[in-house]
Amino acid sequence: MKYIDEFQDPALAGRLLDEIRATVTRPWALMEVCGGQTHSIIRHGIDQLLPPEIELIHGPGCPVCVTPLEMIDKALEIASRPEVIFCSFGDMLRVPGTGRDLFQVRGQGGDVRVVYSPLDALRIAEQNPDREVVFFGIGFETTAPPNAMTVHQARKRNIRNFSLLVSHVRVPPAIDAIMRSPDCRVQGFLAAGHVCSVMGTAEYPELAQRHQVPIVVTGFEPLDILEGVRRTVLQLERGEHTVENAYQRAVTAEGNPAAQAMLGDVFEITDRAWRGIGVIPDSGWRLSERYRDHDAEHRFSVEGIDTREPAECRSGEVLQGLLKPNECEAFGTTCTPRSPLGATMVSSEGACAAYYLYRRLDAATPGQRPPAAASATPSPATASLEGSTLA
Repeated sequence: MKYIDEFQDPALAGRLLDEIRATVTRPWALMEVCGGQTHSIIRHGIDQLLPPEIELIHGPGCPVCVTPLEMIDKALEIASRPEVIFCSFGDMLRVPGTGRDLFQVRGQGGDVRVVYSPLDALRIAEQNPDREVVFFGIGFETTAPPNAMTVHQARKRNIRNFSLLVSHVRVPPAIDAIMRSPDCRVQGFLAAGHVCSVMGTAEYPELAQRHQVPIVVTGFEPLDILEGVRRTVLQLERGEHTVENAYQRAVTAEGNPAAQAMLGDVFEITDRAWRGIGVIPDSGWRLSERYRDHDAEHRFSVEGIDTREPAECRSGEVLQGLLKPNECEAFGTTCTPRSPLGATMVSSEGACAAYYLYRRLDAATPGQRPPAAASATPSPATASLEGSTLA
């Protein structure tokens, strides 16, 4: 509990807000590329407490949300097969594919199981040698190492009926793609601390130099995010564009060499499609040739998929940071957590789910900020923080 208590202190948050107000002299747009950070920002009202010059843009930081519809539909087709036990983390079961989701496949007789670790799926494969067991491997650099280790163990233990449906993606190429977009307004990034705890920070300096943007690695508690914002704004005001590590209690420059070695052995870098964005070169992983026998896409030939996004769903714009969730016409009406149109309303890291959960139901007037964000005095900020879960 030590770090949770220390990094949710309202008085310290008020001081950081004062420093940010004293620093900023012009509008700046910052993007967090982490769904956990997005939920923390909305839960604690951080975007409303910041001075009106600072806009936080929610990027494609939810791994469930960026999984392309075609991959969801492949998962649904494989899970429907009678010889398959399909295993997944729970947040994938309600992600809509074309016309159905994994819950509906299970209701129609498919053997779909929620597991808490990929090793659970491997154990199921070991216990059911006459069935094909598939684990849906999604996520950023944080979940890729345990999935890689599971495939490594399957090969080592000769468990031939286990395979991985891979939809892993990498953050740095996504940042590069965002900055190359003609619609990009982002001027600085808050980088995800958990990703950097695995991969280190080596890929970021070149991005910061190429696109002339500061990149600050930060964590997930309110003070982590405010400190990340403070450092990013300070760089912007000075005209600097370097990489800073504001999450040193968890992140080192070299990251986790053992995890990186496992990734290098089991996976190889490939182009990946991101939902709402399109194909980003070198932005994902697939199983290397050595482990290809455990690749579900290789094992199960899935063809003839006709993917169809709901016309009224604008989650692609949300994932690109072009639209706030509560600016979508379907938000909270035809699209809710009980009847989602897109993954951003389903996932525990989705931006739409955060806005719905924490009651950001009304869209702000264009060009204006909510009243809490407009205050320039420290006392309302501290009062708001004390009224939230920070107290």
